[in-house]
Amino acid sequence: MTERQKDRPWLMRTYAGHSTAEASNELYRRNLAKGQTGLSVAFDLPTQTGYDPDHILARGEVGRVGVPVSHLGDMRRLFQDIPLEQMNTSMTINATAMWLLALYQVAAEEQGADIAQLQGTTQNDIVKEYLSRGTHVFPPGPSLRLTTDMIAYTVNHIPKWNPINICSYHLQEAGATPVQEISYAMSTAIAVLDSVRDSGQVPEERFGEVVARISFFVNAGVRFIEEMCKMRAFGRIWDKVTKERYGIENAKQRRFRYGVQVNSLGLTEAQPENNVQRIVLEMLAVTLSKDARARAVQLPAWNEALGLPRPWDQQWSLRIQQVLAHESDLLEYDDIFAGSHVIEAKVDSLVADCLAEIDRIQEMGGAMAAVESGYLKSQLVSSHAERRARIEAGEDKIVGVNCFEQTEPNPLTADLDGAIMTVDGAVEAFTVERIGRWRAERQESSDRQGNGDPFVFPTTQQALERLKEAAAGTENLMEATLECARAGVTTGEWAGALREVFGEFRAPTGVSSAPVAVTAEPGTPMHEVREKVARTADELGSGRLRLLVGKPGLDGHSNGAEQIAVRARDAGFEVVYQGIRLTPEEISSAALAEDVHCVGLSILSGSHSALVPDVLERLRGAGAGDIPVIVGGIIPNADAVALKAAGVAAVFTPKDFGITEIIGRIVDEIRKANKLAPLDTDNALVASTEVPA
Repeated sequence: MTERQKDRPWLMRTYAGHSTAEASNELYRRNLAKGQTGLSVAFDLPTQTGYDPDHILARGEVGRVGVPVSHLGDMRRLFQDIPLEQMNTSMTINATAMWLLALYQVAAEEQGADIAQLQGTTQNDIVKEYLSRGTHVFPPGPSLRLTTDMIAYTVNHIPKWNPINICSYHLQEAGATPVQEISYAMSTAIAVLDSVRDSGQVPEERFGEVVARISFFVNAGVRFIEEMCKMRAFGRIWDKVTKERYGIENAKQRRFRYGVQVNSLGLTEAQPENNVQRIVLEMLAVTLSKDARARAVQLPAWNEALGLPRPWDQQWSLRIQQVLAHESDLLEYDDIFAGSHVIEAKVDSLVADCLAEIDRIQEMGGAMAAVESGYLKSQLVSSHAERRARIEAGEDKIVGVNCFEQTEPNPLTADLDGAIMTVDGAVEAFTVERIGRWRAERQESSDRQGNGDPFVFPTTQQALERLKEAAAGTENLMEATLECARAGVTTGEWAGALREVFGEFRAPTGVSSAPVAVTAEPGTPMHEVREKVARTADELGSGRLRLLVGKPGLDGHSNGAEQIAVRARDAGFEVVYQGIRLTPEEISSAALAEDVHCVGLSILSGSHSALVPDVLERLRGAGAGDIPVIVGGIIPNADAVALKAAGVAAVFTPKDFGITEIIGRIVDEIRKANKLAPLDTDNALVASTEVPA
């Protein structure tokens, strides 16, 4: 028998970008030299949400969770000495995806590349931003138009590019079950494909080319069998939808193409060394089965629950992939799960449940309507609340967190502050100064292209006016966006022009409609906390305790804030939660206007050191410095110490997984701030059972 030819390995990436374009370029070139086969660009939050680094909302966020790209000059620096025609580049960018693709194309043109040969992916999935990650800018309708225009443009001009990477990854982190993850992603795909088809920008006979360029980006959690079956179900449903709804007969064009990052928010701060085996197990779910194998894989680092990974940590994750692909015999065999009745039964069940949920969403008017109504968000908040309740009750076991907590000292984290990478605070000032210089020195009109016609080579302002004119009409926005890129327009100017035409969108929070997830029968922790809340409100004579939950800055990961808000509501608090993207001034003003008893700030992006002291100062300046401020997020130990020294009452990090306990500690801080005697459990239990609804 002839030996079977070994399969080609998947694309191996690490999600990377930080500080500046120059620092990120150096990191990319080092990773490529280590055997990485694709680039995956992480952009900072101002870039993702369409703000320049000197905007008030960008404060504390510049270069934190990715690289700032504010104009063509930054894109040139980011890929200096990296031949883009030879790269496969993934860009995790959504609301501003069209803008970043335009900058990438122009940078490639300047390198002399044939843009028809460019390969890569722009995530460009705005639906999951409304639901889970929070980097949306425009309302659903205009956002879908930007996606539609990008897809039509790339099919015609950059045919090897994946213009959208429909992303269920963040849905799982926001609480989605496998059925919700598949159903919401497929509903997004249907909305996008319907829009492209109905736009008339791609002839019917070429629609298969559109379908062939749709890719997906999924999450692989630690439930190995379920995750692997999820991927098989994804592929089966995609084949059915594209064939039956869109009439695609070419099986190759119907192929389910997906990349994966294994679960990052499932990594633990407690005993973080355990994250290595979690990462490996999650990777196996999307590589062992040939018929459901990912086309690209990127792994988080073991220490991401502590802070930003260092280059060495990212190298470790790359080596995990390389060992599996090159040392094991995995790629020498056909699908090893074919014929398993256990696998087939699970896949059949997932497919049936998902098709029913997809039909339900279509009956509502599709994914965009389900976003605007709040249905999708409320379902995710509810699922997440149920999952957190199972963890707190010990029903879902997490090693090192709610079981097997005794541990030997970890040499990897002996120096906690050295176990992660930190971004120099001077980076933001440098970047702000640099964009000011760019605006002052960018060449305009004839100076830019050599005595050209100003209507062919427009000034920055002319390019922006042209963009607004196109946005107010119906033409494809990509050409006007490309001209903005060439004219030296900045990220904030491009997004600002479209904000003027399209407006902005604040997505539903899903908090008010989430059902109760934790019961409060006598003897339960929740009952005791409700008693503490009622007793304290009684003593203060305030009717109900009021908690403001705020998310300052641009961090859109609102899952933790939402769960705190829901649990506080169920404990008897009156909760003020206005969603994401607030300035310190807005948060402090709301605290005063609502006369709250406590302010809770949630920040996962690393901007806590800049934004939290600002909130404290504003409250003190308004004579409300006695309102306790608590902070939750991914906060290194040294930063937590500094925040407490600045006046923060309590700091909570991912190791503090018991939300009911956190709510109880919030009550303790309110009592301390109001000079009430400490309330122990016995006192709480004899308090009145009259708890406000």
